[in-house]
Amino acid sequence: MAQLTLEEKAGLCSGESFWRTKAIDRLGIPSIMMTDGPHGLRKQAGEADHLGLNESIPATCFPTAAGLASSWDRELVRKVGEALGKESQAENVSILLGPGANIKRSPLCGRNFEYFSEDPYLTGELAAAHIAGVQSQGVGTSLKHFAVNNQEHRRMTTDAVVDERTLREIYLTGFEIAVKKSQPWTVMSAYNRMNGTYCSENETLLTRILKEEWGHEGIVVSDWGAVNEAAASVAAGMELEMPSSHGIGQRKIVAAVESGELSVEALDRAVTRLLTVIFKAVDSRKTDATYDKEAHHLLAREIARESMVLLKNEGNLLPLAKTGKLAIIGAMAEQVRYQGGGSSHIKPTKLDSIRDEIEKSARSAEIRYSKGYLLESDESDESLLNEAKQAAADSDVAVLFVGLPDRYESEGYDRTHLNLPANHIELIERIASVQPNVVVILSNGSPVVMPWLGHAKAVLEAYLGGQAAGGAIADLLFGDANPSGKLAETFPHSLKHNPSHPFYPGEGDRTEYREGIFVGYRYFDAKDIEPLFPFGHGLSYTAFSYSGLKLDKSEMTDRDIVQVRVNVKNTGGRFGKETVQLYVHSRNSSVIRPEKELKGFAKVSLNPEEEQTVTFALDKRSFAYYNAELKEWHAETGEYEILIGSSSRDIALRTALTVQSTTEIVPTFHRNTTLGELMENPATLPILAHLQSMAPQQQAQSDSVSPDMMMAMMRYMPLRALLPFTGGAMTEETLGMLLEQFNQAVRGEKNQPHASEGSSAAFNEYSTLGDLLAHEAAVAVLEKHLPGISTNPMISMGKGLTLKQLAGIPQANIPEELISTIVTDLSVVRG
Repeated sequence: MAQLTLEEKAGLCSGESFWRTKAIDRLGIPSIMMTDGPHGLRKQAGEADHLGLNESIPATCFPTAAGLASSWDRELVRKVGEALGKESQAENVSILLGPGANIKRSPLCGRNFEYFSEDPYLTGELAAAHIAGVQSQGVGTSLKHFAVNNQEHRRMTTDAVVDERTLREIYLTGFEIAVKKSQPWTVMSAYNRMNGTYCSENETLLTRILKEEWGHEGIVVSDWGAVNEAAASVAAGMELEMPSSHGIGQRKIVAAVESGELSVEALDRAVTRLLTVIFKAVDSRKTDATYDKEAHHLLAREIARESMVLLKNEGNLLPLAKTGKLAIIGAMAEQVRYQGGGSSHIKPTKLDSIRDEIEKSARSAEIRYSKGYLLESDESDESLLNEAKQAAADSDVAVLFVGLPDRYESEGYDRTHLNLPANHIELIERIASVQPNVVVILSNGSPVVMPWLGHAKAVLEAYLGGQAAGGAIADLLFGDANPSGKLAETFPHSLKHNPSHPFYPGEGDRTEYREGIFVGYRYFDAKDIEPLFPFGHGLSYTAFSYSGLKLDKSEMTDRDIVQVRVNVKNTGGRFGKETVQLYVHSRNSSVIRPEKELKGFAKVSLNPEEEQTVTFALDKRSFAYYNAELKEWHAETGEYEILIGSSSRDIALRTALTVQSTTEIVPTFHRNTTLGELMENPATLPILAHLQSMAPQQQAQSDSVSPDMMMAMMRYMPLRALLPFTGGAMTEETLGMLLEQFNQAVRGEKNQPHASEGSSAAFNEYSTLGDLLAHEAAVAVLEKHLPGISTNPMISMGKGLTLKQLAGIPQANIPEELISTIVTDLSVVRG
């Protein structure tokens, strides 16, 4: 650092070329190479580009993230990463640009095939596994696109407007998990703006959250062409602009330092981090590295099998017999769509032919192929349809290969609807009119609607299955392997059921995330909308049962960890794999929360009649929401349900536990604080009681004014409203003094022991009315000495009040001797 000139430091913060960092030969600083990923190596041998336009060297094309996530298998995802790392080493690539951890806010996003899920926990766990696998081979990764990059429409200029809680709970959690677990060498800043500021210039994102809060040790690299102003980006915490700005960024950084706009210290921090990564890459290089292309192809086939999802299997039509007559219909059976378009487009080392692989697997079955439709058009071809109908009518089963052509979804633009091409739909309908046994194989990168579903007995979602998709499909069709994929996203009946639909993709350069935390299954649950196929859904050729759900404790604090155990058994006749899903539901939250949220999953392999016990560990974060006022994750005191199931809509077992928060939230009261809030706080209720003496004498109430109405009016009346309603007894000065008393009371309140702190503790003078009224024997004692207390409507607003505080309220008119008698009688009642 001491030997670098200002110009050299500034120059390092921009690339040397399209894929390489800048070298400084006089100081022995080398250049390292990056290439696109994330499901294969896209190293361009000739002219470089970022859109997949020009040829790249052959590499293994694995299933894209949309399919990979459907495996729900951390270890398998890690294997993909390891293979990618080996291929990167063989090609002298230091950093692979991936994985993508953006949330699938809308199924219309053209790049959804490159992202894992609509769920942040699943996204983070799988991204962490991918990163760990790649980096185990001495190759860096670039976790992208940070952050809130959820559409392709106007992606380089749009402003994603999102509230802090939604940002934390939905759009940052996946990145957070991946960073904390696997420390990617680089994180890629997104093109878009977030709440008005470009992500590459967003100090909150890049420094305060990523570096300081999460402890990221690597560098931030811009998405290609994402930098708005180079000096502002460095100041915000971005270390490397890519690709080369051909001296423009360097000159702006130098000028900013010389003018004092950018501090030398900030530039030095950026260069230090950058050099650390560059030299780590150099030190990690493996000379003469090679990889086994055939072994990687076989791995791609295994991963594709694990990633495909059996959506429907009416009458157990699948697996197919390897005898009889079989019609294979659809142009996609010959020109398989196995990957997405854009910067992740891979030139495969080899490519399975679906027809060839089916013929190998079918053995003695008689197979007939028909094209059915033209890929380059949505218009039906009558001669192709008639030919396909005849083939189907002459067969025992028709297997139709349909999906979304390349032109339907890609990086750079979004879809406008969720339909299959019209000629694909007509093909399904025509075939079903002559053949009852129809199997549909889908090749697509994101959900489609299925008005044709009733015409198919079986549907296999193959996603974009990589170069070995053909072999994987054949393995599953004929039962040489058992489907085990589960959807990592919700398939809706209609695009209008998607929560972001009214607001997507926004107006002009502004897209508002008005649906908040209700993304994907969280919204479908909240609205009680039946999806076409729910999050976590996936069928098997065998069956599984769940039993023996147990927790190692029924009560915990937010500093504890609870162990969850559940048994899963293969009750069918075939070997199979099941993904056990754990969701958490908050029973009595004071804030709006989803009906359930994924907090654990495990994939287990089971032989027929075999049973295994699956264990999960849940901590504070498993029960917490992000409290924007506290600026931290907060697990409220209350009851939570642990739900175990095979999908978000198929919950087999549930149990409950109580979580006790150790965070004391001290409110700040103001003139618009309501009386209800003060009544519910044990520290302020005694002070509030004195206000009753200031109220004017009430006249007899009209029959039109019910006690419930009066209670509601009191509960939601702000303190300032007392000014006109106290006949002048309450003044601004009095209100100010009261507010000071209220705030002093909550700041000085000491936690007192009460019965709920131990399940066997006796009730005492510090027991709250809420605890007492929840206990049958305690209620009997209270009613004996204070008749009618359990039905008094005022008590519903004072349940946090202790017996000792109740005695201190003059208007309650309860002698201390009576409280002592009540406490004596309660001493024999166990909480």
